[in-house]
Amino acid sequence: MRVVIAEDSALLREGLSATLPRFGVEVVAAVGDSPGLLAAVAHHRPQLVITDVRMPPDYSDEGLRAAVELRTGQPGLAVVVLSQYVQHSYAGKLLGSGSGRSVGYLLKDRIGDVAEFAGQLRRVAGGGTVVDPEVVRQLMQHHRDPLKQLSTRERDVLALVAQGHSNAAAARLLRLTEAGVAKHIGNLFAKLNLPVSDDTNRRVLAVLAYLRSRSD
Repeated sequence: MRVVIAEDSALLREGLSATLPRFGVEVVAAVGDSPGLLAAVAHHRPQLVITDVRMPPDYSDEGLRAAVELRTGQPGLAVVVLSQYVQHSYAGKLLGSGSGRSVGYLLKDRIGDVAEFAGQLRRVAGGGTVVDPEVVRQLMQHHRDPLKQLSTRERDVLALVAQGHSNAAAARLLRLTEAGVAKHIGNLFAKLNLPVSDDTNRRVLAVLAYLRSRSD
């Protein structure tokens, strides 16, 4: 099994590169950032990618976005995300790619047996799916609250709308333009799946969603 590893921690990257061959895994490249990952996959054509989520330059979700990009171009490429974190953005998109086959999401701190980990890699490379139960729990919890899809600024705007402020008043309080507030409101309507309708008031429905979230 030919594998590319993307991990910004040199210690972990080198540790995986040294350990996995003992379990029949050929590490053809080990890189420290997402551009390196994309280049290594293009050059080596591996069967499996193991990638961290947070990598240089911003340490946000670079690895996960690269994984989604790779799976979009090569749905058959097996990918295992190996991270300390459950990154909600893009995680669902990655796990749903390729009809949910040949993909995995594991948490570093919960791997206690390297042989078992190698077995999980082989399972994913063979078309299976391996997801840590904690990842599933956190993703389900996240999706129960639709407001978690909103940006910080969109939540700020919605909080002021829920307090009865007009767009003009919200703009003054947040030091934004009215057009900026209107744009944020349009975005949050879309994220809360509130299409234009003659029968409902989207502003009221958004406020109700906000109040339900606050009461959970």
